[in-house]
Amino acid sequence: MKTLAYVLTALAVFGLAFWAYRENYATQKVLSQTQTLQRQIGAAQQRLGVLRAEWAYLNRPDRLRELAEINFDRLGLLPLRPEQFGQVDEVSFPPPPPLPILNAVDIAAMGRENDL
Repeated sequence: MKTLAYVLTALAVFGLAFWAYRENYATQKVLSQTQTLQRQIGAAQQRLGVLRAEWAYLNRPDRLRELAEINFDRLGLLPLRPEQFGQVDEVSFPPPPPLPILNAVDIAAMGRENDL
């Protein structure tokens, strides 16, 4: 009986060692993938920072004003003036929806009752 217990214990130890071995390598693989993703996220954030800086550089008001003056004959762009904006009271809002008809009366049916 002791021999059977020793054999089962040894098999359990081997099984747990095999399971721990597989879990260790699976964990290392996931950690490697996580590090790769973090590097990719860092690179993407750097690219985004560069793109934002380029966008800010290209959208400088003096540069845009100069481009508008150079291409005035093709585009016809003019600076905005306060008179070009409307007032709130000039906005036409849609009319409210009609109220629902409750307890409708069928007039056609009432006319047939009177004919009888």
